[in-house]
Amino acid sequence: MERPMIRKGLLDLVFSGAYMKRWNDKLRPLQLVEVDKQSHKMIVAWLLFVLNSRDMDDEARLALGDQVVEGGLFDYLFRLVITDIKPPVFYQIKANPQDYALLSGWVLKTLRPLLAPLGREFNRRMTDWLTVSEDNTPARRILAAAHQYASYSEFKLIKELNPSGYDMAEIERSFLDRLAALSGVAGVPELLQGLEDDAQAGAMARLAALCGHLRFQQRWSQTPRVPETTVLGHVFLVAAYAWFFSLEVGACRARRQNNFFAGLFHDLPELLTRDIISPVKKSAPEIADLIRAYEEKELERLVLEPLRGGGYPDIAARLEYYLGKEIGSEFEACVMRGGRVQRVSSEELARRFNADGFDPKDGELLKMCDSVTAFIEAYAAIKNGISADQLHQAVWRLRNQFLEKPEVAGVQVGALLADFD
Repeated sequence: MERPMIRKGLLDLVFSGAYMKRWNDKLRPLQLVEVDKQSHKMIVAWLLFVLNSRDMDDEARLALGDQVVEGGLFDYLFRLVITDIKPPVFYQIKANPQDYALLSGWVLKTLRPLLAPLGREFNRRMTDWLTVSEDNTPARRILAAAHQYASYSEFKLIKELNPSGYDMAEIERSFLDRLAALSGVAGVPELLQGLEDDAQAGAMARLAALCGHLRFQQRWSQTPRVPETTVLGHVFLVAAYAWFFSLEVGACRARRQNNFFAGLFHDLPELLTRDIISPVKKSAPEIADLIRAYEEKELERLVLEPLRGGGYPDIAARLEYYLGKEIGSEFEACVMRGGRVQRVSSEELARRFNADGFDPKDGELLKMCDSVTAFIEAYAAIKNGISADQLHQAVWRLRNQFLEKPEVAGVQVGALLADFD
């Protein structure tokens, strides 16, 4: 079977959404960038995926999960190429099959050289996805609803600053109409209710809104950088890299989906504690334990308990699994055996448990993706002319970390980072 090979060009392409401004024809209270919006979209898509797969058997659920994740990534790559086409114009193009075929053909031609290392099968799936203009499958409808929700959430941030905008009322009505048209997707009515009345929002809608607040938390908050990245954008980058590296190591469907969604939620506790930098977390074992205990207590009180009490125990259970609550860390590999979570080594996971029935989730690979993302954040800032000691130290430390251990979870990450000269 053809195995994808991840290269620097793909990592750079995925990261480029951190430069891409949104709503740049409107007055904005903060920078709104594409990678943040895509992160919020995929978090909401996961919530809708869980709700809409409740009655599915394992095979149908796994198939839908693959379509949701990869469809979301295909849409993101498409967006990176078409950049700043205003939504009303894009929707008009999409409504005309001939015009949309012309646009998607140009996008695919642009993307193929960068995505060639992922192999012919990946490129075939991307071509199939991007050449269809109708949102008529469960995965496409889930992603369409998540897209509208995430975009409308951004719109609400800028709405009061642009009262004289000639098109503000029209934009808002378009969002609400498009979401209402997708109300047959389980979970969308609850999201709509939460958007229209915060006080009436259910636990799932509150979580969707709360996750969007991660865009307010800057990464490397004490260090100037270009581009700046938020915690919200960071988790999407980690998730996307986790998906691509999972393809490279031949992960089964459940494993690669778990890796992607665990990447999306691995910094969820930072909603409660802010982005505490590693030197503080690692300054002493008792400090790390104190922070961890506080995170777990607040996560239970503000997220997990309301979800269980609000009719979403399955969402709470999956979040606990992704965050490694039963094994002590989101960065530990684990599987399900006999209905219980079991910690395993990365080698065991790859050798014995790389099968959907074990519901495997990587730990070491996820931690590596977190480190690679931090490396690229620092490397990009240096390349863009920011010469801060913290950035140089981070690049040096992470390079040496992967020189000492060049292969992580089956990925030759040392060689990959060597391409960043």
